[in-house]
Amino acid sequence: MNDASDKELNMETRVVHAGHPEPRIERAAVMPVFQCTVYEQKDDDASYFDVRYPRLNNLPGHAALARRLASLEGAEDALVCSSGMAAICTTLMTLLRDGGHLLVQDQLYGGTHSFLVKHLKSFGMDCDFISADDPGAWNSKLKPNTRAIYVETMTNPLLRVIDHRAIVDFAREHELVSVIDNTFATPVNFRPAEFGYDLSLHSATKYLNGHSDLVAGAVIGNAKHVGAVGSLLAILGGTLEPHGCFLLDRGIKTLVLRVRHQNANALVLTKHLEKHPAVACVNYPGLEKHPDHALARELFDGFSGMFSFELTGGTEAAKKCIKRLRLPIHGPSLGGPETLVTRPATSSHAGLTAQERKDLGIADGLIRVSVGIESVEDLIRDFDAAL
Repeated sequence: MNDASDKELNMETRVVHAGHPEPRIERAAVMPVFQCTVYEQKDDDASYFDVRYPRLNNLPGHAALARRLASLEGAEDALVCSSGMAAICTTLMTLLRDGGHLLVQDQLYGGTHSFLVKHLKSFGMDCDFISADDPGAWNSKLKPNTRAIYVETMTNPLLRVIDHRAIVDFAREHELVSVIDNTFATPVNFRPAEFGYDLSLHSATKYLNGHSDLVAGAVIGNAKHVGAVGSLLAILGGTLEPHGCFLLDRGIKTLVLRVRHQNANALVLTKHLEKHPAVACVNYPGLEKHPDHALARELFDGFSGMFSFELTGGTEAAKKCIKRLRLPIHGPSLGGPETLVTRPATSSHAGLTAQERKDLGIADGLIRVSVGIESVEDLIRDFDAAL
């Protein structure tokens, strides 16, 4: 099965079968690793990009992953690359080349924020930040050279949810390319193409691979824009190496099972923590007290395995809590089978100044949690003991 437009099969089936070449290569049930840099060129008149070469993102492993990812989000095309930041930076440089301007959500992953505020202008491009809560002010930020609008499905690390229908409508009204980082939600919980987004980006390092053993990225969306991003990616050299393709192909097959279990674990754990006397607040869109809970229920099939919380004792209490936890690993990534905890002030958002973090509502004592697939009862006992 390799038809990305096939809507008859459920996602549980597509994560396993979509994208595999037909017939299967040497009848192998698993996509082989094509650890090869030279392929025989049968047509002397073939164009450069028709020649098979790893940097051109056109090996069999690349193609199989592209078909599967497009199928999962109901999109036309996809490509994989060497990291999530490779996906983000190459996409923005493609869309904004020759002096373009970007509208971007004001709460972002720290790496994306750093690229925009520290490097974008050096390439002759520019951006303005917009508040997700104030769509009436978006028009005032438009410029004649505005070409795209960029948001995250759920913000990192406060898990705020923007009205994605409003973003897509605004983009269409002003002929902008709509781009979303869908890493936190995954195709299991949200499929941007179904809502009209032009491009969806992922750090495939996280949930798509899901085993904490690979760095990769993905760009998914309409064929025109994915093709343009792929052309620049091939020149910059940010494509995914062959064994990485194998690992990502393997990881995606359990995506639905993992994410649905992580959704369920996170909901139970956050409901428990919000009642704990040592916890000041919990940020999780699955909770009724979350400011965007009603919107998240409308948009998403699940609320993700990500949440963050603050303790009444502030930063020192957060440090002690992290040190006392036995099951969660103190590490800055997310989406793996093990539960991970980190303080964004010292990891994902360390590149921001203290004032910038404060302006975004990211306290130094904020703890971000990526819930794994462990027993939620064991996790609850561990957090209770640490608190």
